[in-house]
Amino acid sequence: MSSRLVGVGMGPGDPELVTVKGVGALRAAEVVVVPVMDTGERGRAEATVAHYVAPEKIVRVVFALNERTDRARREAAWDAAGARVAALLTEHRSVAFATIGDPNVYSTFTYLAQTVAELVPDAVIETVPGITAMQDLAARSGAVLTEGTEPLTLVPVTAGAAALKEALAGPGTVVAYKFGRQAAEVAEALRETGRIDDAVWGSALGLAEESVRPAAELDGAPLPYLSTLIAPPRREGGRGGKL
Repeated sequence: MSSRLVGVGMGPGDPELVTVKGVGALRAAEVVVVPVMDTGERGRAEATVAHYVAPEKIVRVVFALNERTDRARREAAWDAAGARVAALLTEHRSVAFATIGDPNVYSTFTYLAQTVAELVPDAVIETVPGITAMQDLAARSGAVLTEGTEPLTLVPVTAGAAALKEALAGPGTVVAYKFGRQAAEVAEALRETGRIDDAVWGSALGLAEESVRPAAELDGAPLPYLSTLIAPPRREGGRGGKL
């Protein structure tokens, strides 16, 4: 029987936001892999997994999660992590990989799955969707992500705020991920495009240090790296105006 690798979305950090199917996948797996930085600190995925499975079932695998400039080092870390998970698949029939958010949205799992598919061609690779940070922030702030025919644009700000500014100049709601280090540029883009009044940002959602604030309060100070921004469009015409 082929071994099985399942990428499980753990949500933004609140253990209560892991789906029933996600918990089932964690418990059904023989081992659960969690990504950790080379500094060894405990990440959100591991902290969430610990609510549902025994510690001896968790396998910590190092990824270059904090490497943004040295591509060779980052890819070497991916290769090593992929080889480690591939080895686990030769020892166990089922391995789960826990990732924050959703495994198909800007997730480490996508890179891991590519490597494992090459190393273990007969492995079955599946994913279990997870609640995303933008959904959680919308729920906690009261922001409405989309109405009627409005588009929704998701932009990672890891490479700068230019793409975000372009998106803000267009229609619909714009969501920015990982914008904490470019908070000043993001605030400027919101003001220039007239989007700052209704925008909201949040970080550490569902955790003790959670912060959910109006974007108008951004003062240029750096924010946590995994901060999320929602910038809705101006909605006119009353209920159903966007239909």
